[in-house]
Amino acid sequence: MPPIPPDRQDMSLPGLVGCRKCPRLVEYLGSLPPRKGLERADYWNRPVAGFGDTGARVFLLGLAPGAHGANRTGRPFTGDGAGDFMYPLLHEAGFASQAEAFEMGDGLVLRDLYISNAVKCVPPENKPVAEEFNRCRPYIAEELKRLSDLRVVVALGQGAFTSYLRLLKSQGVITRLSDFPFGHGAVYRMGDGPWLVASYHTSRYNIQTKRMTVKMFRDLLGRVAALAAGENG
Repeated sequence: MPPIPPDRQDMSLPGLVGCRKCPRLVEYLGSLPPRKGLERADYWNRPVAGFGDTGARVFLLGLAPGAHGANRTGRPFTGDGAGDFMYPLLHEAGFASQAEAFEMGDGLVLRDLYISNAVKCVPPENKPVAEEFNRCRPYIAEELKRLSDLRVVVALGQGAFTSYLRLLKSQGVITRLSDFPFGHGAVYRMGDGPWLVASYHTSRYNIQTKRMTVKMFRDLLGRVAALAAGENG
């Protein structure tokens, strides 16, 4: 297991780096075989914290770390197909300083954007269960609370979208999840809180099947930037 870099020792959230609340995820982390040519010591293999601009107006919420992506590198959407698709478009839209994301320390800086996952540990078959979403939701609430200029939440995939809605329901912001159906490009505003923008996930499967395309994500980022700037409403 690689050492924790000095600037990531607390993972930005108290208690996250040592969290072992989900037995199924702890067991999976302990048994996940490394990619060919690598060793377990090459993997982060811990809960993966969010990262980005703490003054961001946009919060991008994914599902969970990829087994050989964020779970290996220690940074969301870094080192896997989803990130390879997403970061060039984030760079094009002005949200990222570069188009590539390889590992922590590669020089990537996010601008006006903070990225995290609804579940902080890699789940088997990339499918978190309800209890795992529930146990991670307080971490998401804390991240959101720290983004004092937040204007837009982008939820990648229905899992992240639903988990965010459940957080809002627990806070009394909404009463029924069914009032906010998921659909790519759907936009909602709950009171005077941030806009919620739904997006298909940038997973390799969605890209290969054309459920998600470059144009779709580029257009979505344009809408997100406009909402963040207060140009639509």
